[in-house]
Amino acid sequence: MIKNFRDKVALSGITVLSVGLILLVITFASAFGFLSEALPLFSSQDLVQTFGQTLSPLIEAAIRIMYLGVMGWIGSLVTIRGVTIIANTPKTETAEPQKPKEPQLEKAQPQPQSPKAKAEPKTEPQPEPRPEPKPEAKPAEPELLVIPLEEMEQQNAKPQQ
Repeated sequence: MIKNFRDKVALSGITVLSVGLILLVITFASAFGFLSEALPLFSSQDLVQTFGQTLSPLIEAAIRIMYLGVMGWIGSLVTIRGVTIIANTPKTETAEPQKPKEPQLEKAQPQPQSPKAKAEPKTEPQPEPRPEPKPEAKPAEPELLVIPLEEMEQQNAKPQQ
């Protein structure tokens, strides 16, 4: 069962993505069926009659093409939303990385050390301190200076006097 928020978001994203892909598959199947139909060809001595017989299948084809275009557009929008939901799922918080364990030395057979090794103390490598992240510097917003209209009129009147 789904226990946390992250799993719920991921499941909803996968569901939306699946619905979008199903819509796209249906659209492509409909387009394939539409394009695999045999087109009727009309011929006649009268040009007006031939034009009238040919125009109705063209209008029907245009309507089907618009229908397929709208279906494909909606399917792609739903698929994009599903991918966006999945990509923006909250990340799981991980604990601090664990230090690698040092291999245990055999205690049964101690090895004799040379005098030089006894004089030099063993130093463990110290982890490098991580620099603290600096807060992002936001650009200063410009200050607005509002001068009432009455003061502007007074300032404009002074030079004339």
